[in-house]
Amino acid sequence: MWNLPNILTLLRIALIPIFIGVFYLPWEWRHLASAAIFGVAAGTDWLDGYLARKLDQFTPFGAFLDPVADKLIVASALVMLLEEHATLLFALPTLVIIGREIVISALREWMAELGKRTSVAVSYLGKVKTTLQMIAIAVLLAIDPVAHPILDHMGVALLYLAAILTLWSMIIYLKAAWPELSKVP
Repeated sequence: MWNLPNILTLLRIALIPIFIGVFYLPWEWRHLASAAIFGVAAGTDWLDGYLARKLDQFTPFGAFLDPVADKLIVASALVMLLEEHATLLFALPTLVIIGREIVISALREWMAELGKRTSVAVSYLGKVKTTLQMIAIAVLLAIDPVAHPILDHMGVALLYLAAILTLWSMIIYLKAAWPELSKVP
């Protein structure tokens, strides 16, 4: 259980309250600082997976915790950003991203109970979706939306692109699971 990839995953979770605290500090550099912390956390997501493969250090604990850590930091960031961007325009991709994570987590758990977890394993599209989400969130965290509206609009556009990939990957997962979902008892 205690290997470098799992320690990095635990670090990602430990960074969440620090990241949230920094975001709410009454400090001029809070945007950049919270984006930097988020960026470090996002980097550990890539690094822990790389090290687990390279060092052959896969564990059941890591397989469970890694996606949980990803969902916690992304949901935390999106909820904080939604407060700062309190509009329907921002709420829609936030809802899509968080809602998809809940649906797919439940789907994976159910498919695992059926012994068919591999049919809803993480795909390349899921990795691209996660990368784009992390970039969009980092951009949105890094800037003050009032002081830099053009950069903010670019960040929101990236978030919409991430939300589209999020929906697309959800459709692929649901399609893969459909034979089991549509069975009549």
